[in-house]
Amino acid sequence: MTYIWLVVGFVLLIKGADWFVDSASTIARKLSISPIVIGLTIVAFGTSAPEVVVNIIAALEGNGDMVVGNVVGSNIANITLILGLTALVSPIVVERSIANRDMIFALGSVFLLLILVGERWFGGSGESMLTRLDGLIFLLGMAFYMFYVFMKARRTRVATLDEELRLTEAREPGTASRGWASLIIVLIVGLAGIILGGELVVSSATEIAIALGMSQALVGLTIVAIGTSLPEMVTSIMAAVKGETDMAMGNLVGSGIFNILLVLGLSATVAPLAVSSVIIIDIFVMIAATILVFVMSKSSYHLNRVEGGFLFAIYIVYLVYIIMRG
Repeated sequence: MTYIWLVVGFVLLIKGADWFVDSASTIARKLSISPIVIGLTIVAFGTSAPEVVVNIIAALEGNGDMVVGNVVGSNIANITLILGLTALVSPIVVERSIANRDMIFALGSVFLLLILVGERWFGGSGESMLTRLDGLIFLLGMAFYMFYVFMKARRTRVATLDEELRLTEAREPGTASRGWASLIIVLIVGLAGIILGGELVVSSATEIAIALGMSQALVGLTIVAIGTSLPEMVTSIMAAVKGETDMAMGNLVGSGIFNILLVLGLSATVAPLAVSSVIIIDIFVMIAATILVFVMSKSSYHLNRVEGGFLFAIYIVYLVYIIMRG
């Protein structure tokens, strides 16, 4: 029965996030908020909502390993498993802004996590703690990233905002006709689904870990990480099928930045996170994978199917390793 509740939790998380994003985006358009602001705030938060809710609940319950394991595992899955599958479906053309700006921020965020989480490990204590101060540092980094991206987008696209709003309405002719009451109801239902789904995922995953003798870190790195990455997986693969691979790349890189700076920042601010030393290896794997994708992106601003297959193979090897490690 626990496994059934875990699946139900993931379904609620994914559908809840989907409904929340759709309703919030429509409300924003009806209020004449620009597409740039919608993309950088509402949609970005919506796709990270599963990780945010799951990790805050886990943090409040004292499951620090599950919190950090979820973030690290999700990021590894995003840039190896999901990016690899996406490139296998359709070769990815990497926008220069992603390779030259967002990938730099992604590298900076993973190294910041290594510094803050690993400060005591390098001192020989064998354990570490993400404090509320560390959480605030992550959130400050998130605020700086959002401000930088917004200012760049505003300077380069301010002249086209009105046209984008008109085209958005043309693509979604029913947007303007949807009533406020229905939008607000769907928004509330979506948020409720995210919260309830997050509670079910954390409680069910914890029970499974105890029953199978698995560590919190392993559950976070595998079951919870892959489950909360499902929105990114579905979005990226569908974007590749439609030929919109630049959207898929931006989604995955941006999600990785949000996972560390926003999700970990909020979680550590809510409750300090005790982290075991075993996750340091996974953080190094995440760093190596991020550097590899950065090099691939910069080399030709293109990811082909061979590179996609290589990234996918890396995740399979990593998955086998962490399962054998326990």
